[in-house]
Order: sequence, then C-alpha cells, then structure tokens
Amino acid sequence: MMKTKLLCFILLLITITVQAQKNNSLPASNVWSLKQCIDYALDKNLAIQRAAYNVELGEINLRQSKMALLPTLNASANYSYNWGRSINPVTNQFVNSEIRSFSPNANANLTLFNGFRIQNTLKQSQRDFEASKEDLAKSRNDVSINIASFFINVVFNIEQLENAKFQLSSTQQQYDRTKKQVDAGALPKSSELNLDAQVATNELTVIQRENALNLALLQLKQALQLPANTPLDVEIPKVEVEDLVLDQSRDEIYTIARQTMPEIRSANLKVESAAYAAKAAKGALYPRLSLFGSINTNYSSASDRMRFIADGGDPTVTIPQVGIVNVSGINYDVYSQNPVYIPSGTIVDGYGYRDQLQDNIYRAAGISLSIPIFNGLQSRSAYQRSVVNKEVVSISATETENTLRQNVETAYNDVLASSKTYTSSIRQVSAREEAFRMTKQRFDIGAANYVEYQVAENDLFGAKSDLVRAKYDLIFKKKILDFYQGKPLQY
Repeated sequence: MMKTKLLCFILLLITITVQAQKNNSLPASNVWSLKQCIDYALDKNLAIQRAAYNVELGEINLRQSKMALLPTLNASANYSYNWGRSINPVTNQFVNSEIRSFSPNANANLTLFNGFRIQNTLKQSQRDFEASKEDLAKSRNDVSINIASFFINVVFNIEQLENAKFQLSSTQQQYDRTKKQVDAGALPKSSELNLDAQVATNELTVIQRENALNLALLQLKQALQLPANTPLDVEIPKVEVEDLVLDQSRDEIYTIARQTMPEIRSANLKVESAAYAAKAAKGALYPRLSLFGSINTNYSSASDRMRFIADGGDPTVTIPQVGIVNVSGINYDVYSQNPVYIPSGTIVDGYGYRDQLQDNIYRAAGISLSIPIFNGLQSRSAYQRSVVNKEVVSISATETENTLRQNVETAYNDVLASSKTYTSSIRQVSAREEAFRMTKQRFDIGAANYVEYQVAENDLFGAKSDLVRAKYDLIFKKKILDFYQGKPLQY
C-alpha cells in the first residue's frame, strides 16, 4: 500500500513538472500584446517547424553536393572458411584442406569530367537551400498576419462589448428615471414597460457581444495552439488613426514589396535552381572521365606453415625431365627445352598473417572513360523533363509576382475605402450624438415620446458600432499595406 502511494506521488510530481515545462514559455501575465502573440505563435506553429526542417534538409543536401567534389574512398574486407578441394588465395594453387582466408582492400575514385553535373548540382543545391530559407520566412509572415487578424478581431469585439454595456447603462438610467416619473403619475405606465423591454433587449445585446468576444478569444487561442482553458486577455493597442497616413503610391508599394517579400525571392531562386537542374541533367549526355586507384592484400591459413625468404643470390637453373622414351629396349630420359629458374633462398616455417598481408599487397591505378551511346533514352528523357520543369517553375514565379501585385493593389484600395468609411463614420457618430442629446432633453421634459427616444438611441449605438468596425478595419488594412513594405506587424 505504501509503495502504491509512493508511486502515485512520483507520477503526480512528474506530471506537474512536465506541465510546468510546457507552460514555461507562456508570458507571465494573462494580458498579451500583439508582439507577444506573434512571437509565441512563431515559436510554436507547426507549419513554421515543418519549414524549418525543410531548411535543415536543404543544408544537408548542399553539404552533400559540396562533398561530391572530393574523391570517394571505400574500404572492405572479406573473411571466409573453406574445406575440401579449394584454391589457396595466396599461391593460387589447389589444396585439399581447411582454409581460413582474410582479404582487406580499399579503393578510391575521383571524377575528372562528367559534363559538369557535379558543379551544376552544387549550384542547384545552393539555390534550393536559399529558397527553403525564404519559404521559412514566408511561413513566418503568413502566421504573423493570421495572428494579427485574430488579435484585431478580439480588440474589435472588446470595443463592441464596451459600447453595448454603455448603451445598457444609459438605458438602465433612463428606465430608473422614467419609473420614478411613472410612480409620481407624471408619465403613463407604458413608458416604463417600453423602457423595461429595451433594457432586456440591451442585456441580450451585451450577452451576444460577450459570446462574440469569447469566440474571438477562442479563435486566437486556437491560432496560438493553446488549450481553450488557458487564461488569455489582450492588450488594447494605442493607435491613433490619424497617424495611419497613406504617403506612397500603389506602384511604389509594389516595387518595395517585390524586393522585400520572401515569396518573390524564393520563386526567383527556384527558377535558377531549375535552370541548373537542366544543365546537370544535360551533363549525363556527355562522356564521363574518372581516376581510380585501389590497394588489396590477402592472408590464407594454408600458407602460414611455410615461407620462402629470398637471399638475393643468383637463381639455380635446372632443366626438368618431362618423360622417358624406350628405343630398342633402352630407356632414354627426355628433358624440357625450357629451363626452370629457381630463386635463391630458403623456406622456413611460421608464415603469419602479418607477414602475408604485408607481402601480398597489390596496388592498381588507372583512368576510366565511360561514353553513353544508348540507354533507352533515359538520359535524354531526363534532360527533356528538366527543361519542361524549368518552364513550369518560371510560370509559377510569374504567378507569384502577379499574386503579389494583385494583393498590393487590393490592399491599397481597401485602405482607401476604409479611410473614407472611417471619416464618414466619424461624421455620422457626431451627428447621432447631437441628435440623441436633443431627443433626450425633449424626452426628459415630455416633449418627445418613447419611440423617438429609442430610435435616436439605437441610431447612436449603431453609428458607434460602425465607427469601431471602420476604425479597426482601417488599422488592420493599413498594417497589411505596411507589411508589404517590410515593416513589422507591431502597434
């Protein structure tokens, strides 16, 4: 029982520690600024992590392409055990015994010419690596814009909730005042009932705004990949709309965007990569010239009991007998016409593996030339596919530039439209506030009925809601336009 309790305590302690480590990167305060949200998302977003691994793969491919310029060096070793009639790998003679043999070797190869495939592949890998880094920057930009959009939506719903609460408070005050007048007999009971109904309507509006705010916060948490129960509130940015001045033309902004946006640089790098890939594929159509070298040796247990040691003396010349011929009953010896030269030396016992490996070293070096003549059009087809792929990548690059231009043009027009809407909303709120003020004064003295008062109040509330929407719409769209100019998404 004590062991079970101790085990449960240890598991609980581990769980708390792991959870603390997971939340260690969260800001200390529950109130997050836009910069904190973006920084956290950039650190935790899975798409960014995937793009970062693509950069790492690109770096590995680039390193491999660089190493392809160096000679290759490989080593191997064979060990075998034979019995019965077999060949002694040292003397190359047949023996009938158990043999243990060991043959190490090493070989090297250096490509001298192969149609510049290695050089063009290296340049292709360099462009691919740089393009992967630009793709990572593009992913970071996309996440930043996405987080900024959700953040602004939260701020907008906060403003809308405050506006709804203000209207509820105003209606509640008017209801209390009207109830006193009804109790005093100055106003009919219907005025109190109408205002009571309006209070209930405004309370419903507050609840709807709270639900919209909670949904906006949930969307922001999901974009940050945070659990829904994570405490989170946002810091209201201090931005003066009057500071959002549009001081550059549409074409000037697009020119800057073409130089700063990573997707443009990535597209151009991929076009260059495709061009070098085509050159590398074309290299397979040319002959290949390479330099090779090898070193080998061997050991055999069949030779470890005897060893011939040359002493440097003159060889002994013998004429071997090849047979006997009988002529008239007399045997005559027959000798070979080719003399045999026996080297001068002695045979001793104990020819160990070290001596055999040293004495049996064999070296080789040479030049290899391979000329492609016909291989089922594999090389030719690969080259043609690479040329087609180059054209496809060029079209993709043009599409990327067109998309960027269209996005800049749309963002520019959105800013102009939002600016006009915001200016119109300011004038509308100013007029609605004055109209409500006058209607309220008339209502307080009994010169205006409840319907006129309620219409004026609803018109003012709607105008303020439109102003809040126009304000943050202008702020966000102007920031998007600034983003295309390489400016950070900060407030």
